[in-house]
Amino acid sequence: GFSRQVVEILNKHGVAFSSFDVFSDEEVRQGLKSFSNWPTYPQLYVAGELIGGLDIIKELEASGELDTICPKAQKLEDRWMAKCGFSKQILEILNNTGVDYETFDILEDEEVRQGLKSFSNWPTYPQLYVKGELVGGLDIVK
Repeated sequence: GFSRQVVEILNKHGVAFSSFDVFSDEEVRQGLKSFSNWPTYPQLYVAGELIGGLDIIKELEASGELDTICPKAQKLEDRWMAKCGFSKQILEILNNTGVDYETFDILEDEEVRQGLKSFSNWPTYPQLYVKGELVGGLDIVK
């Protein structure tokens, strides 16, 4: 029940988090107790630092500090929103067709970005692929 309460609080505040079931690994469970010098679970860590348990999280929530301490989860719309006008136009076209698609931010990986130019022999971005085959850029998609 304590873990569920923590998850509800974190979700309510839009906090980005991951979890680990300490009951699945007794060594980790005991190791965390000595590492953190905190006897109970759940334990909230931000950037590797122990914040505390449920009681501390509730106090932070009540004071408003939880929102300043914890990293916010990125909204889904922000994660796939295009960073340039051309990409945005392709996304609008795809959204209007109702097809399922996935995106990849080539600005996050220079190796992929340069590799795609060689692989596709297409010099510009965005590039639309269907079943692994290049369809083309925005001009072709239009």
